[in-house]
Amino acid sequence: MNAYFWIALGGVLGACARYMLARLVARAAGTDFPYGTLLINFTGSLLLGFFMIWSSERALVDQRLRLFLAIGFCGAFTTFSSYAFESFAYFEQGHWTLFATNVLANNVLCLAAVIAGAAIARSL
Repeated sequence: MNAYFWIALGGVLGACARYMLARLVARAAGTDFPYGTLLINFTGSLLLGFFMIWSSERALVDQRLRLFLAIGFCGAFTTFSSYAFESFAYFEQGHWTLFATNVLANNVLCLAAVIAGAAIARSL
């Protein structure tokens, strides 16, 4: 039961952070392209890549922190389902350039973010 508490706590904070950041980005950059989703997926991937390497290779961390951050926070913060639906909507509407840009940007940038996070953690 203790594990569920840490996952739930991280999930609540991750979901709230996602909502807040998505609104801020939409207000600043507009809604023609899902920049908020891209930024959230990128930063979540960077954080997860950093944390998983740092916590397994560089530091001994309490298992509760791993549950809280990796499963709870990052699981609720990143938005793969939003990314998938936004991509589908572009596809269905025939916005081929936006569809391709969204798919490529999310996949390439998020993979690069995980690699960067891991590299940063290993450099410490």
